[in-house]
Amino acid sequence: MKVPKGKYAWTATVGDKGQIVIPKQARDLFDIKPGDTLLLLGDEKRGIAVPPKGAFSEIFERVFDNQEAE
Repeated sequence: MKVPKGKYAWTATVGDKGQIVIPKQARDLFDIKPGDTLLLLGDEKRGIAVPPKGAFSEIFERVFDNQEAE
């Protein structure tokens, strides 16, 4: 199977405390450092998504910018 450019897949094991370890290649690719906050989005039918770490601040900027314009 040919993997599309820029697409990746990793696995992670859930520990006893419900924690997962993000694979090193993924941490390096997305510049995830200890102490970073990640946003988890869930859909009962589609699963869990972890958007890029900058998405969290971008979402709030959009929300607050829209409120100021009103």
